[in-house]
Amino acid sequence: MGPAHAARRQPGVPPARAPTRRGAVMADVAINVEDVSKRFRIYHERNQSVKSAVMRRGRARFEEFWALRDVDLEIPYGKTYGLVGHNGSGKSTLLKCLARILVPDKGRVVANGRISALLELGAGFHPELSGRDNVYLNGSILGLSRRDIDARFDDIVEFAGLEQFIDTPVKNYSSGMYVRLGFSVAINVEPDILLVDEVLAVGDEAFQRRSAAKFDQFRDEGRTIVVVSHALGSVRNMCDEVAWLDHGRVLEVGPADAVVGKYADATTQTPTEPAHVHPSDVRMTGLTALVDGRPVQELAVGSPIDLRLEWQADRAVAGLLLAVQLRTSDGMLIGTARSDALGPLTLGPGTGAVDLHLESWPTAAGTYVLDAVVLEQGEPERELDRLSDAARLAVVAEGARGHEGLILLGGSWS
Repeated sequence: MGPAHAARRQPGVPPARAPTRRGAVMADVAINVEDVSKRFRIYHERNQSVKSAVMRRGRARFEEFWALRDVDLEIPYGKTYGLVGHNGSGKSTLLKCLARILVPDKGRVVANGRISALLELGAGFHPELSGRDNVYLNGSILGLSRRDIDARFDDIVEFAGLEQFIDTPVKNYSSGMYVRLGFSVAINVEPDILLVDEVLAVGDEAFQRRSAAKFDQFRDEGRTIVVVSHALGSVRNMCDEVAWLDHGRVLEVGPADAVVGKYADATTQTPTEPAHVHPSDVRMTGLTALVDGRPVQELAVGSPIDLRLEWQADRAVAGLLLAVQLRTSDGMLIGTARSDALGPLTLGPGTGAVDLHLESWPTAAGTYVLDAVVLEQGEPERELDRLSDAARLAVVAEGARGHEGLILLGGSWS
């Protein structure tokens, strides 16, 4: 972390650079990851008592697991940098090494500038202390002096929307209030480098919009952002560069669109027998949300809506079905709608569209992402193409009450 009394810098102006191992100055590098490896011990039997320790002569059975292996990265100043990979690929471990929560077993990380990490929001809060006291506690952990926190305190509380509850012990906060305060502290310390791990969508719709605006402001000011996310559409849209990790090693680094595309292709490939339909024969080209025939990006809770899936096929392809997948903005799958009721579809040659009508939008307020998918029917079914993050909807409610959570339960009372 940066020093407690670091002088204020103009946004987008990098701090003085630290020399590299060879004495050169990294003029445009915010974080330099040099040959980093990190291992953990996976215990099969632990010594739970003095007797067990004596019987095993003090030895506990374990195996070593290398979460990171020989990772070399240069994360440039003023860019949004993404880390993608399957669960267990080492993304979050690497982010914790960047945040200095974990210490590498080999290699080193050189970060030039104040770091703020949005990892486990509110993890450093003391439940018995008030929100006010926890703001000062967390701010000091992030490297701020009391004077610095005094200057930012009103902005932190206003951003979190907790003016009425700031002197209440955080053990009495709802999970949403807890997360909002942690997010607000971390994002309002004016970091040079912001580390984000799957927490781009927290709180209610209004708070999500404030958060998105803050990220946009950081990018406009030229601050460095490092993002770990499974929401590939968001990574493709937000990031300038992406590193793809697999089993602790870096497979590829490059422009976001190219690397995310290769990673998505690799994750959808399945070891099935050769099929008569080649995936490139049919493609999803768009998904449009329509209300009364007009494209929309915002929708009221419970409103009717049509989702238009657009496709292109190089030749006539039979035995297909289309699907829409609904996700939260951080990538969690909420539900799927499939075209099974239409029977096996024949698409092409050429272009076309299929509409899905929803009588009532099924979620509470929030920001949601839609994917368009085409599959070949059979045993097993085979995904031919996916348009990730094909559309994004902001679902709004007139009042906040009764719209907490992800879905509307509905029903009738008696």
